[in-house]
Amino acid sequence: MDGGLVQDPSMAVKRDDLFEKCRKFTKAKEVMAMGIYPYFRVIESAQDPVVYMNGKRMIMVGSNNYLGLTNHPRVKEAAVEAVRKYGTGCAGSRFLNGTLDIHVALEEKLARFMRKEAALVFSTGFQVNLGVISALCGKDEVVVIDKMDHASIIDGCRLSYSDVVKFRHNDMADLERVLSNHSGKAVLVVVDGVFSMEGDIANLPEVLAICRRHGARLMVDDAHGIGVLGRTGRGTAEHFGLEKDVDLLMGTYSKSLASIGGFIAGTEPVVHYIKHFARSLIFSASPPPASVASVSAAIDIIESEPERIERLWHNTRKMIRGFKDLGFEIGPTETPIIPVLVGADEAAFKMARLLQDEGVFANVAVSPAVPTGKALIRTSYMATHTEEDLDIVLEAFRKVGKMMGLI
Repeated sequence: MDGGLVQDPSMAVKRDDLFEKCRKFTKAKEVMAMGIYPYFRVIESAQDPVVYMNGKRMIMVGSNNYLGLTNHPRVKEAAVEAVRKYGTGCAGSRFLNGTLDIHVALEEKLARFMRKEAALVFSTGFQVNLGVISALCGKDEVVVIDKMDHASIIDGCRLSYSDVVKFRHNDMADLERVLSNHSGKAVLVVVDGVFSMEGDIANLPEVLAICRRHGARLMVDDAHGIGVLGRTGRGTAEHFGLEKDVDLLMGTYSKSLASIGGFIAGTEPVVHYIKHFARSLIFSASPPPASVASVSAAIDIIESEPERIERLWHNTRKMIRGFKDLGFEIGPTETPIIPVLVGADEAAFKMARLLQDEGVFANVAVSPAVPTGKALIRTSYMATHTEEDLDIVLEAFRKVGKMMGLI
């Protein structure tokens, strides 16, 4: 209304439609139309070395189930028993009504397992990084991260009010430069223990030494290290003999620990502080009983069946050697995450589809998950893969690689 008159609709200010960008997003549908869309594929079975899609048998090399525990009878039975006793959910946050005795027991077990004073469990691994970084780092403080750190670390930095600085991937000279430029400030350095796309390991001894020289604190996201690295599967810090020296160790359950959720482990005062300031903990529903019980059982199995880690590394060495012998470029990987470098995004989509036709389920990583022009097929291996499974995978890659001119 203007002066009592109805405004002429033709004179109204044209406004942008919030949903216009949704209508303009066509790339995924274009890839779907080409028949090479590699996401949201529906699996009809457990995350075992062999899965089923549309009734077809597939060798799974796209799972982070490194120790093969997600379908382990002891893990499943622990989940079932927890549901029988506690029900399916906690109907509230840890902060209020959602802390069960099994949450506390798991935190105590995780603290012992990680050889730290205390641990705190969250509902997802993503929420651990959101909550911990934003709780600890504030105005006039600095978070320093590896350029290839996981997206959850980057988002945790965004939620903090601190300055965020990246250093070149695993480049110790660049880390030294960055910390030198921020002397006199409170600094948290956050690195992945194992980088989830490249499969390489952080140079933790050097990272720690540089942090100590500059008075910075160090947090390691060991989502892909726990259950994989170290003599007893305690992760990257154990691998380098630095468990007592790393300030904060973060882990997730959705890899070797057979469930969903995550935790942070460190000194009691720091964990106590995070418990009272991490918004992703305080304002999220508590981890469900079945998940908590599954993780506890998985830890017991890791400690009682060390041969699983040995088998995982046997399979890893076989596949690294196999891909190299075939002539594939696999980058600096030194873990069960083995990327096959392809180049263009569309080529990676096509290769994943051809592998699927050969009965192999592998993942695609394109920008921004990896640098532009560095698309890859991400494969990862389990302790429970058989020699026959792995031979089938190598033969499929040989066949598809030749078809695409990669080898």
